[in-house]
Amino acid sequence: MVGCVVAMEQLGQGDQSLAAGWGAHCTIGTLPILDHGTEEQKRRWVTPLARGEVLGAFALTEPAGGSDNRSLETRVTFEDGHVVLDGRKVFISNAGTSISYGVVALARDPDGGFVSVIVPRGTPGYSQGNPYRKIGWHALDTREQVFDHVRLPLDHVVGGAGTGLRAFLSSLDAGRISFAALSLSLAQAALDEAIAYAQQRIQFGQPISRHQAIQFKLARMAAAVESARLLTYQAAWLYDQGKPYKKQAAIAKLVASETAVSCAAEAVQIHGGYGYILDSKVARLYLDSKILEIGEGTSEIQQLVIARQLGC
Repeated sequence: MVGCVVAMEQLGQGDQSLAAGWGAHCTIGTLPILDHGTEEQKRRWVTPLARGEVLGAFALTEPAGGSDNRSLETRVTFEDGHVVLDGRKVFISNAGTSISYGVVALARDPDGGFVSVIVPRGTPGYSQGNPYRKIGWHALDTREQVFDHVRLPLDHVVGGAGTGLRAFLSSLDAGRISFAALSLSLAQAALDEAIAYAQQRIQFGQPISRHQAIQFKLARMAAAVESARLLTYQAAWLYDQGKPYKKQAAIAKLVASETAVSCAAEAVQIHGGYGYILDSKVARLYLDSKILEIGEGTSEIQQLVIARQLGC
């Protein structure tokens, strides 16, 4: 996970869409099968995912439920040695590209439990909507997934009936570290752009980096970025050491995502009118930043997770 964070820091500074797709592929798109699948499922699906031959995706959010996973309306039934899936998912990334293998979908069973089902592309009854037109992440494929009486063999169920939520939540905790790293990369890129611009922009006869007002902005941005970096690497290290990391992952995701949003806004402010032009890098960072407080669990959900870890 530390290696993943290092790579994400670099990828995300160049292109948030690419980094977001890669991060989702490595965590929620792969870990449910890797951590909870059978050896045959790992051989069949994780091997090509690990080789980069196909792209992984996980389908959770629905029109009526996202953060509240217990409100999911997608249902599975079991018939004659098969699992049958019906429902809709929204805001799902990575599932509609030319190299997407399909999606792992979370659904409710007749007893109210949760089931994760691997749904390959081309399965009868499985279809997708058109890509969403998003504020940011323009190069990341994100669209609706529709399951209309999708019938699959039981070997497409991950972890057995009733275990889907546990498999998903454990993968989501790891995904929060990846998302924190993605946020960190954007915050660092915004800081770098702001420093470079402040050093070459001349106002009142000198670079604006010599004005205390700009210096204070840059100093606070740098302090926030370093704080987010330490939290993110701490969570990643705990993960790699096999130590409890749930609270630290939520803290890292909360702090890093909010740091990314604030640093992007300050970078635009420092650039002035040039920062408001879509051709500028800081404008793209600004547009990409907001989703970081929403995806992989909103800031509000992170605070609930942290509070529960504190015993509340």
